[in-house]
This record gives sequence, C-alpha cells and structure tokens, in this order.
Amino acid sequence: MPCERIMRPVPLEDTSAACQLPRDGNAGTERMAGTPFKIQVGQRRGMGKTWRPAQRPGAPHKDLPARILDKTGAGSIVMRKESFIRQQTSNRMAKSSPQPPKRQLHEETILTHRGRWPGEQGGMVNTPVSRASTILYPDLDTLENLSQPYLYGRRGTPSSRSVEDIVTALEGGAGTRLTPSGLSALSCALLSVVSSGDEVLVTDNIYEPTRQFCDGILARMGIKTRYFDPRIGARIAGMVSNNTRAILLESPGSLTFELQDLPAISNSVRKRDIAILVDNTWATPLYYKPLDLGADISIHAGTKMFVGHSDAMFGTITANAEWWPRLKSTHGDLGLCAGPDDCFLAARGLRTLAIRMKEHQARALELASWLEGQDLVGSVIHPGLASHPDHDLFERDYSGSGSLFAFTLPAAGHQSLAALMDGMELFGIGFSWGGFESLILPVDLTGIRTVTSPPNDDQIIRLHVGLENVDDLKKDLEAGLKRYRAAMG
Repeated sequence: MPCERIMRPVPLEDTSAACQLPRDGNAGTERMAGTPFKIQVGQRRGMGKTWRPAQRPGAPHKDLPARILDKTGAGSIVMRKESFIRQQTSNRMAKSSPQPPKRQLHEETILTHRGRWPGEQGGMVNTPVSRASTILYPDLDTLENLSQPYLYGRRGTPSSRSVEDIVTALEGGAGTRLTPSGLSALSCALLSVVSSGDEVLVTDNIYEPTRQFCDGILARMGIKTRYFDPRIGARIAGMVSNNTRAILLESPGSLTFELQDLPAISNSVRKRDIAILVDNTWATPLYYKPLDLGADISIHAGTKMFVGHSDAMFGTITANAEWWPRLKSTHGDLGLCAGPDDCFLAARGLRTLAIRMKEHQARALELASWLEGQDLVGSVIHPGLASHPDHDLFERDYSGSGSLFAFTLPAAGHQSLAALMDGMELFGIGFSWGGFESLILPVDLTGIRTVTSPPNDDQIIRLHVGLENVDDLKKDLEAGLKRYRAAMG
C-alpha cells in the first residue's frame, strides 16, 4: 500500500509500519490494521486517488469512515477513532522518549529537560508552537466535565504548559501562570490577594510601573497602599493593620538595589492572614528562592532574564499551595495569557538560563569591581560586592547575583550626562535589561521614592552587563567617564 494513502500525518518512523498493512487476498482491496472495514482502491484522478469504502455485509453505517470530497473529486478518509497504528507508534515513542527522572535534579538539568514531551509531539525535541483559540472536544461528556488537558486557547496550550512546568519546578511552587508582561504579572498577583477595603504594604524601591498601578488602579478600587523602607526587616510588624492583606517586595530593587530581609518579614507576620509577594526578576530562581524563605508568590518580568534575547514581553507568577487556587482563578477571570510565540521564545531562553546567568554574573562583578577603582566614581551599588550595605544578607540568602547594578557620579547637569551617554559605543541606551547586549541608563528617582531619601547630589547610572568581552566594556566606560569629566569643566 503506497505511503500516500495514509490520511493523517504520522511521524517519519511510522511510515514503514503504516505501509505494511495485511492484505485480505482480494485484488484491489487492503484491510487497515486494527479496523473492521476494507478500503477499496479507486482510480487516479489528477494527482490524487478516489477512495470507496467497501461495505461489509451487515455492517452498520457508523462503522464506516466518513468521506470528504473536494471539488476535484479527490478525497481522503477521516477515521472516527484513533488508528491502531498511531496508538502503537505513540506508545513506542513515549517509551523511547527521555523522561525526567523523579529524583531531585539540579537546576541545569531541570532547565534542559522539563517542559518537553517528545513522546507527545512526534518525537520533536522542542515543544512546537501551539497557536489556538478553539480547542475541540471528542464528545459531550468531555465537554461537560472539561476532562481533557486543554480547554480553550486562552486557558492554556502545550506552549504555555512548557514554560509553566519549568518555572514551577525552579521556584518550588504549586503552579505557575503566564502573562503578556512583567507588569501584568505583578498586577495579577496583587489582584489575587487583595479586595476592596484591604491594604497592601509595598517596599519603597518597587518597580515604578508597579507603584503607578498601586497608586492608580488599586486606589480606585478602594485598596490602600502604604510604602515602607526596604531595610525595615522585622519592624514591618509595627506597620501591619487589621486591613493589611499583602506585602510586596522587590529584592533587590532594580534602581537602587536595596535587599529586603524576607525571612524576618515573613516571621514577623506569620500568624496574620497576609500574603507575601516577591518580584524575583533580578536573581531569578537560580540564585534566590522566595518561596523557601517565607514568600507565598514569586513574580518575574520574564521579558528580562527568562527570555534573555530582548525580543519578547513576558511575565510569570508562581504560587505556593495556599495561594495557587486563588491565583489560578484570578488569572483566568482577568483573561490573561501569553502568546504562543512568546511562550516559545521564553522556553528557548530558559534552556540557556543557567549558562547565561553565570556569564552575566561574572562580567557584572568584574566590571563593578573595576568601577570601584575609578576616581570619578563615588560608589558602586551591587549587592555582590563587600562594600554593599546589605552584603551580609546577600551572602545568607542568595547563591548568586544578576547582571544589573548601578554606580554614582557627581551630579553635573544634562550636558555632562549627554557627553557620557551619547558617545557610548557598546552600551546601548534603553529600558529593560536581561538581553545579551549591555545597556546604560541614567536614574532619576524624583517622585518614585516616598519613604526613603536617596542622595540628591549624585547622578546614578544603571548598567546591565551583557555578554560582550569585559575588557571592551571597560574601555567603553572609561572613555565615557573621561567625556563626563571633561564636560564638567
């Protein structure tokens, strides 16, 4: 039987089995393996074949395959049930596909093997992109009971499942949901734990758009936000009121890099019905484990380190067992989902996250140490340096550091700042971070600190250190510092 008679796509290794169907001894007919009917071979019409099912005496109509003809008369047979060949092949592939062992795995191995199911996807190593809105159900019972893995495109596909599986394993949570940006992840997480009349306590070094969400949308919903010193530690218990339902941390803050003492904060409010949320974008779950240290929900701007290539917007939210049902419900009710192509890019980025983080960390620390020796530099703000005020906390709770840090220069006005920034050859000027290319950004804290008082006589410069050669980056910064000094007069 020619291979072209197979009416549904099959993996390459299936073709030999599919073509070796047993004959029943009658000329011009062949019996499909595992089926109660014959297929009558008709004459060629153009490039196709005409198929006529051979009616078995006494066979009910429902046993026959459905026939679909196109305008030329060429047709194809669509089986009502999964064929025996496909089922046997799927079983063989599932057995032969490598499956992550149930024992505890190192993070590099999790990043390599989780979120992939070759046995379910034709043997392909990477999970294919699943572009879907409608997902079909095989029968009414399945529809009524929602008893299949995927229900509707917005509610999850193999593409989203791939990323969720990896991040959940890394964070040690009960489940993960994806969103189209880091800000939408933070917004969804907050809306999962607070209601009208509640209060949320937020670290003063929080991501500026998150502050805007709290002061804007949450305020309009009747939810109060109060900010606290990032280094408050256990003293936060004195701020808790009867209406406090959540505490939001960002450790370290992505502009001024203060660390928060998560275990101390968690222990101080443990007996209260308060959810603790942490923006874990800087260190990633490779180097910081918020759920192990007392947090309930860990949030990522996956746009940054997870995607890692500056080409997709993405967010993730991972909750522990207590808050997972609420997060899952809120995420669905808000209609949030990440696009399938963005999921693919995030999954691709995660495969190399461990390697990239090591390289980003090494380059950033080397550059930060070098900057400490430059005359014009006032201070270097990197938690991994012994000079950082929270370095002891970093040593206790973190196993590594990220690509992002800052340094200060004497404030000298717009002309000097432009001389530094505009002449950079390798450092790009731009928001976000986490990609392979290095970035530089001047920091202005006006209006985005309400509790702490950062020095106003310094110019803060934030750097994201990419994957370029460090010596080349040093030369670029050295030339920029010379231009800055010259413009100061």
